[in-house]
Amino acid sequence: MTIEWDSTYTSSVRRGYVIELFEGQGIFGEFKEKFWPFGNTPQGANRRQRYLKIKADYEKFLEGNTPEDLEDDPEEPPSLQTLQFALEAHLRDFLGKNIGLLEKGLELYKSSDQLGIEFQIDGGRIDLLGVDKKGKFVVIELKLSRGRQKALGQLLYYMGWVDQHLGKGPCRGFIVANEVSDELRLAISRVPGVSLVRYKMDFDVELIPN
Repeated sequence: MTIEWDSTYTSSVRRGYVIELFEGQGIFGEFKEKFWPFGNTPQGANRRQRYLKIKADYEKFLEGNTPEDLEDDPEEPPSLQTLQFALEAHLRDFLGKNIGLLEKGLELYKSSDQLGIEFQIDGGRIDLLGVDKKGKFVVIELKLSRGRQKALGQLLYYMGWVDQHLGKGPCRGFIVANEVSDELRLAISRVPGVSLVRYKMDFDVELIPN
């Protein structure tokens, strides 16, 4: 049986990731003061919890669990409409255009029918698939959540698939994350050919004079 995620919650999932990211960077309070004063109300606090709950349900869904039934929430705070984007998609697209930042000489894989961005394979899609200066494949997994098992497990499956189906092995892998826990470092230390990369995001605003 195939269970599909309800697309009506997609924007709420994105908002959940935005809130988690901004809180992790310590800028959510400033964001609310300047752009989302509704967030400082009791109703706004409930809305924040709802977005984080939907995001958590979505991550459970990706792990193979059925998300809990959620009430439809058609109301969209106007001040959050500018944040209707997937953080992972933006990071993926940026690194796809600047993949050499991860490693000198690294290039995005290109074939006759696919680019190495969201590279489709059996049972999933590789966030980024690159080729190093020696012609070896490099599998890149983006990690927005804090869990270590999911990112590492996916990466190892993708690396195994690439070795088996594309050859030139053994390939290497990168996990790109904003937060790198000691647990993830420990897990990676036992996996040859896998490296960790931390990314940083700056948030700034500029007042445009009239």
